[in-house]
Amino acid sequence: MTIHDEESTELREHSQRASARVLVVDDQAVIRQLIAVNLELEGFEVFLAEDGQDCLDRVEQIAPDVITLDVVMPRLDGFATAARLRAAEATRGLPIVMVTACTQEGDLARGRELGVDGYVTKPFDPADLVRAVRNAANRC
Repeated sequence: MTIHDEESTELREHSQRASARVLVVDDQAVIRQLIAVNLELEGFEVFLAEDGQDCLDRVEQIAPDVITLDVVMPRLDGFATAARLRAAEATRGLPIVMVTACTQEGDLARGRELGVDGYVTKPFDPADLVRAVRNAANRC
C-alpha cells in the first residue's frame, strides 16, 4: 500500500464515522458523565478517561479527534497532559479543549503556551461546551 492509499483509507474511515470522536478527561465521574451526555446528544462519539495518565494510556487506542481536558486531576494534571500530548509526534496536532474551573489569567496563559485550542469554564453552559468541541473538531 502506498502512502497515498493509506491516506485515502484513513479519510474514508474518518468520513464513515457519524461524527467526531471525543476523549473526555476528568477525575470527577459526575463531570465526565455530564460532558459525555451533552456531547452524545449532539452526535459525538464519546470515550472517557479518569485523569491525564489514563488519557495518555488510551489516546492511541481510541484515536480521538478532540480531547476535553480538566486541569486539576490526580496522577497527571491537565497542563502536564497537554504538554505531553504536544510533545509527541502522533498527538502534536490533536485539538485540546480545557474544561476547567481554573480560569485565572495565569491558567489561561499557560493553556495558550501549550497550544490548547479552546477553554470552557466550569460550571459550563452545555451550548458553550458543544460549540468549543465542534470548533476544535472542525480544525482537524
